[in-house]
Amino acid sequence: MMDREFAAGGLVCRAGNLLLVRVTNLEGAAVWSFPKGHVEKGETSEEAALREVEEETGWNCRITGDLTTVGYKFMRQGRLVDKKVRWFWMAPVKKTGKPDAVEVSAARWANAPAAEKLLSYPSDLKLLELFKSRN
Repeated sequence: MMDREFAAGGLVCRAGNLLLVRVTNLEGAAVWSFPKGHVEKGETSEEAALREVEEETGWNCRITGDLTTVGYKFMRQGRLVDKKVRWFWMAPVKKTGKPDAVEVSAARWANAPAAEKLLSYPSDLKLLELFKSRN
């Protein structure tokens, strides 16, 4: 039996820079990624993406467009997880607080070359390519 998960997130763009978060992966290593999280019951993908981006980065944002949906599989505690993530283009509106200290160890703005050095997940690198093709 496979677990299915749905998440949503945002590529937050400001003056050619992207907002990244440093999180701990399932192996306990710190990795840079784009902000995203689970879609809660009764929530739309758009609502989840905006909420998660604000929780993880401290930035209130607005959605400027639909980006893509990516799917990937991974193992968690011996179970296969089939995860789908809906991504949106976003623009920052205002800084409202600090990143969630439990989930996120850091948040930073990075231009495309810096982001390419920091990001490691194949799905994130594909999102970066979409960003570069648009900018």
